[in-house]
Amino acid sequence: MKSKTIRRWSFVHTWTSLICTVFLLMLALTGLPLIFHHEIDHLLGDAAELKSMPADTPQLDLQQLVQAAEKHRPGEVMQYFGYDDEDPNGVIAIMAPTAGTEPNSSHTFMLDARTGEALEMPSANGGLMMVMLRLHVDMFAGLPGKLLLAFMGILFVLAIVSGTVLYLPFMRRLKFATVRHDKSTRLRWLDLHNLIGVVTLTWALVVGVTGVISACADLLIAAWRNDSLSAMIAPYREAPPLTQLASATRLLDIAKDVAPGMQPDFIAFPGTRFSSEHHYAVFMKGSTQLTSHLLTPVLIDASTLQVTAVAERPWYMDAMGMSQPLHFGDYGGMPMKILWAILDVLTIIVLGSGVYLWVVRRKIAKPVLENAECPT
Repeated sequence: MKSKTIRRWSFVHTWTSLICTVFLLMLALTGLPLIFHHEIDHLLGDAAELKSMPADTPQLDLQQLVQAAEKHRPGEVMQYFGYDDEDPNGVIAIMAPTAGTEPNSSHTFMLDARTGEALEMPSANGGLMMVMLRLHVDMFAGLPGKLLLAFMGILFVLAIVSGTVLYLPFMRRLKFATVRHDKSTRLRWLDLHNLIGVVTLTWALVVGVTGVISACADLLIAAWRNDSLSAMIAPYREAPPLTQLASATRLLDIAKDVAPGMQPDFIAFPGTRFSSEHHYAVFMKGSTQLTSHLLTPVLIDASTLQVTAVAERPWYMDAMGMSQPLHFGDYGGMPMKILWAILDVLTIIVLGSGVYLWVVRRKIAKPVLENAECPT
């Protein structure tokens, strides 16, 4: 590789790394506890614990659960029902003053599907883990914060690519994994920086790309609403506002009939951003580890309970669905979480050592430059 080309790649690597480093350190530090958020919630007592009951205890129907939720939060409307992956008897309810209330202003709690008992979920509405999540997702700045972090993620990917290009000629001079302990501290840290960077290369690219996709989730959802959802609800554009919703009792049975072999992931009630003013939207998921993150919406008329559409997933919604659990290592249970945490810590070392090397290099270059400008 020509020296001019190396200088160009070095310029790209140095400045993309420096610009995004502070944000990436924040993301890496906040992302570490988020990998274990379920375990931390249980440790802090913030997880909802359902009562022990016989395994064959029947569950309430959906309309009964809606009524239990409305009794718990009088004056608010139902936005979403979600299903707990850890306990089939746990139903996560999200309510707000209006159906269109933005997510960060909604209230989340859990319902026991057998009794309708409401259990608070402190970490979903505040507390340490919510602070970590908001910092990691949007820095408490909403969409502008998400887009800024998406841009930093793009710079991170460029830094990884440029670092790899620069490391290739370096490997021709030294054996892989060589750390020159007999050299200066700066060179030892340079060797460690390069080694750890190569070891974490694939993981860092995966986390960087999935992070960018996740940060653009609001834009992807808006595109889905304006494209796929808009086409599905087109016949209802001139329909008068609903005055009363049909009972939610049979929603799951109706959705399972038109999406056989799939399971419910969540239900969006009329007026929310995942449905329309005239529809319940039941989002169904596959039964395998991979397809459980690919959701198929079933739109059900909220007054007649007739299925009006079973939507095909656009590719960008599939990308979003796949990226979010992969970003936090939610695919492979505890072993994968531990691996993700180790790689996260190694990435923090790479980021910190990169800043150190840049500072030391400037300190070395400054007296050389001064001597060149002021010869004796």
